[in-house]
Amino acid sequence: MPELDVTIGGRSFQVACQPGEEHFLRSAAGMLDAEASPIIAQMGRLPEAKMLLMAGLMLADKTAALEDELRSLRARVTELEARPVATRDVAVMPQGVVETLAEIAARAEAMAARVEEKA
Repeated sequence: MPELDVTIGGRSFQVACQPGEEHFLRSAAGMLDAEASPIIAQMGRLPEAKMLLMAGLMLADKTAALEDELRSLRARVTELEARPVATRDVAVMPQGVVETLAEIAARAEAMAARVEEKA
């Protein structure tokens, strides 16, 4: 089982992880360190347990906010997916208009044929 040295809040810790999970452990330690560093800068030197507790609580707060946002976005997606698909209204021409247009087209073709005959 690999053991890694990680630094959180300026302090070094040796932590074991499963083979192949080293990247995830380093990433998690980096996130914890990113929360611990401002706490140390504001409050000065803290006992190890308190520093880790405060940093963990800050991460938990951010995680809870992201989970709330994700839940809200999923609800919105579900709502949008439930909407009926918008259909485009297609104008329906009355039969009389269709017949009139067909008659005009036939007349135009007849006129074109007569022009061609004279030409």
